[in-house]
Amino acid sequence: MQIRSGKPPRTRQLAGSGWELSRAAGLRLQWMTHYLQHGRNAAFTCRHCGISRQTFYRWWRRSDPHNLATLEGRSHRPHRRRQPTWSAQLAERVLRLRRHYPRWGKDKLAVLLRRETPGVSTSMVGRILTDLQRRGVLVEPLRPAVLRRQRRRLRRRPWATRKPRFWPVRQPGDRVELDTKQVRPARGVLLQHFSARDVVSRWDVVQVHPQATAQTASQFLAALLRRMPFPVAALQVDGSSEFAAEFEQACQTRGLPRFVLPPRSPKLNGHVERAHRTPNEEFYEVTPDRWTVPELNGQLRAWERTYNTVRPHQALGYLTPQQFVAQWQSQRKDLKCH
Repeated sequence: MQIRSGKPPRTRQLAGSGWELSRAAGLRLQWMTHYLQHGRNAAFTCRHCGISRQTFYRWWRRSDPHNLATLEGRSHRPHRRRQPTWSAQLAERVLRLRRHYPRWGKDKLAVLLRRETPGVSTSMVGRILTDLQRRGVLVEPLRPAVLRRQRRRLRRRPWATRKPRFWPVRQPGDRVELDTKQVRPARGVLLQHFSARDVVSRWDVVQVHPQATAQTASQFLAALLRRMPFPVAALQVDGSSEFAAEFEQACQTRGLPRFVLPPRSPKLNGHVERAHRTPNEEFYEVTPDRWTVPELNGQLRAWERTYNTVRPHQALGYLTPQQFVAQWQSQRKDLKCH
């Protein structure tokens, strides 16, 4: 049954009923509650919760207010599993051969086995090997490439991780995306434009530097933390070199998580990728090309104030980021009073 009217049960009512939702299901319940409490505005709910419309509508159609188990993920485990058709003696023989020839695959092992036991198929040998590995009986020697990956994981930096799947994005500052791009403000001049965008309030901070290095990225980090009118909970960057080394150390010093995107995935940084277009159209294309870097940053700062405090944003219901943040702060005060 789909949710069509009314409000879903509140979390505190669930505690009395003895039903415990998983963390993922609890987040989905918050999506449905937000959707119903804000005029069934799916676009606003998706922006607020940081999810796609496809994801929201899939769970909306699946959910049932009288059966909260519908918000839990479904198991993809098959109903039936194929039962082994080989003897224990054959499995033992495969195990001995594989341990003796650890780099031989099922094809070569099947040829050896057929010399003693005709009729043994290559696919059966493959299934036996898979079963032995699944049960932990057969432990394969690691290849050099795997060993290198494992050593890299041991050196993995705690302040440069992938974003957790259910990282909450509900209020300004929960996730700020950073990126750089090259700009040519004048003939023969090539500079690096740094952008930061808060994904909830659309608050932007911009700055240019002669080069994109970890040092200049650290300077930009200090600037965005000063200019954003709310605390920043986490940063999201791509794997560029400017967002490593000194930049990573600056994040670690401030206790600021730094989520690094997988390679070749700019769509996951879509907010700040879109933010690059706006200063191109509204600043660089209409500003005379006579600057030094300090003069350019001064003009960019003035444009940034206009962008955040004057320019209406369609994604925010034609509010400015400043108005959106003010509304959010007012709602927080009201909630604290109650």
